[in-house]
Amino acid sequence: MGVKVGSLSGGQRQALALIIATMTDIKMLILDEHTAALDPKSSETLMQITDKIVKEKQLTTLMVTHNLRFAVQYGNRMVMMHSGHAVMNLSEEEKKNTSIDDILAKFNEISIEVGN
Repeated sequence: MGVKVGSLSGGQRQALALIIATMTDIKMLILDEHTAALDPKSSETLMQITDKIVKEKQLTTLMVTHNLRFAVQYGNRMVMMHSGHAVMNLSEEEKKNTSIDDILAKFNEISIEVGN
C-alpha cells in the first residue's frame, strides 16, 4: 500500500507537533484543529494534556476548532467567526454566564445560513 512502517497518522503527527512545540521556550501556541484526526477518547486526552501544558507554561494560546465543547470548556475567551466577522466574542466571565444552548443556537443559525 506504499505506507512505510513507523509512519505517523494525522492524529499522531498533531500530538508529536504539540510535544515538540512545548519542549522549546515558547510564549504562544497556535492549535489549528489539532484534535480533528483523532477519535473522541484520544481527542479528549490530547485536550487535557494541552490544557495542562498551557497552564503550566502560561502560554498564550489560539485554538481554532469546530469542536464547540472544546471551545467552551478550554480557554479564557471564545470568538465565533462568520464571513470574516466575530458574531460572538465572549470573555471568560461572559462565557461562564452563557449557556451552551445559546452558543449552539448561534452556531446553528450560522450553519443554516451557509447551508451546512
